[in-house]
Amino acid sequence: MAAALTLLLIGSLLQGAPSKEFNAIVPQTIEVLRGSCVTIPCSFEIEDKYESSLDDTCRAIWKLDWENVVVFNSKDPQTLLNNGELTGDLTKNNCTTTLNNIQPAGSNSYFFRLECDNDLKYVFSAQRVLLSVKDVPPRPTLTPSALKVEEGASVSLRCSAPAPCLSHPPTVTWTKGLGDIVETLQENEDRTKVLTSVVTFTASHKHHGETISCEASYPKQDGRAESASLTADVSYAAQILLSSDCITAGDQLNCSCWTLGNPPPTVRWYLNGSPVNHSEELSVSSERLNDTTTRSIITVNRQQEAGLSSLLCRSVNSRGSATQRFCVGSSEPQKSAQSPDRVMLTVFISVVVALLVLVCALLFVIRRWTVLSRAQKTHHDRLRSQCTGDTSTVTAGPLLGGEGQELPNNAEGASGGSEKTSEEGKDVVYSTVNWRTRSQEKRAEASEESLQPGGSYLEEEMCTAGGTLRGFVSSALEMEGLYGNVGPRNVKKEVGSEYAQVKFKDKRGMHK
Repeated sequence: MAAALTLLLIGSLLQGAPSKEFNAIVPQTIEVLRGSCVTIPCSFEIEDKYESSLDDTCRAIWKLDWENVVVFNSKDPQTLLNNGELTGDLTKNNCTTTLNNIQPAGSNSYFFRLECDNDLKYVFSAQRVLLSVKDVPPRPTLTPSALKVEEGASVSLRCSAPAPCLSHPPTVTWTKGLGDIVETLQENEDRTKVLTSVVTFTASHKHHGETISCEASYPKQDGRAESASLTADVSYAAQILLSSDCITAGDQLNCSCWTLGNPPPTVRWYLNGSPVNHSEELSVSSERLNDTTTRSIITVNRQQEAGLSSLLCRSVNSRGSATQRFCVGSSEPQKSAQSPDRVMLTVFISVVVALLVLVCALLFVIRRWTVLSRAQKTHHDRLRSQCTGDTSTVTAGPLLGGEGQELPNNAEGASGGSEKTSEEGKDVVYSTVNWRTRSQEKRAEASEESLQPGGSYLEEEMCTAGGTLRGFVSSALEMEGLYGNVGPRNVKKEVGSEYAQVKFKDKRGMHK
């Protein structure tokens, strides 16, 4: 009994369940560029009894409504008017199709027909799609259409451009330098596609009054583009520009205060802490340059300026305020209006003076370096002439004798035989000097003259032995200082004197 009731209930439910019918789901209208392509979203339903007939033999056919002309056949995609591609899967009830090179311009209705190599054949004439073919690209949509924010707020603008052809989507371009951009391909309710570009940035006073636009271009239209735009309205606090200053002209002091803000700010002047009122000594004028910039000028005569200790410009609006202090009074000189020629002359003189100072400094450095180099070379030559051993030969013709003078031929007799020690107690070395001439006759004459008083500057020469230091006479002037007590010589001038040979004898050798 229970089983029978169950069967009756199932039968009644099956009889009440509606059976599927033939139906196609397509958009009502799609805007298309002439010569471009279009992707038609399409899905369909068939009666239950034909479900098994939906197989790989089925094909999608699209026809023009008013002529009943085939424009696309998935089994033969190359047609006279269009070629395209079946992007959907008919076995899964998806008939989405892309048609290329849409012609001509105007609006035409298209419908879908399903044909299989069996009993399943049906024309979905009740569901038609209208392709609106245009010569210009569709205009993008900018959201929001108006922008009114405060400075510092984060702003996101959305630009939506229709994408009728998925294989050639549009390119969206924003006003340069706004911020970060993110693009996505979204689907409308009718399953058509739209490219959405979102730009995000922080609102600044620099954006106020700026035209922000997005432009959509389609590659099949040779770069033709359409755009949407808005004007930014950004409110920000009052500011005082750096161009604000004071200039002395004649017997008056003119101070300008340039202010910026949205809403437009108001300007007030304060002298010595008190608000300024227009009078014979003081005059104030203001000028609105645009919707955000105001210039206010105060004029002070010389008598009033002498009593000034402070001058303030205050700019105020609903978003904030700013204050600028100007230098006034005798202790703080003002800027004076100067002609451009005078300023250029001052700059030129300063540059010339700087160049002269630089040249003089370079000359001084070069001269100083030259003197030091010569001094170092002289010192080096003098060190090279010092004694480096126990026995040496000294060439002293021009140094010892002077020009045209001749020293005795043999000064050995002048060598003292007594023993001497240095101040430090070290042994000393005695030297004898033998002068050579070019001929024997000149040597004889020189020998006779050597017996006269003052016949030789080198009576006795000593060096410190046993150590690294030895005393030498490097020039005739130094010898003259050492032996100044020797009488003047009476030496016959002789050009033939060539050199003097000095022989050193140590103390121990003499004792032997």
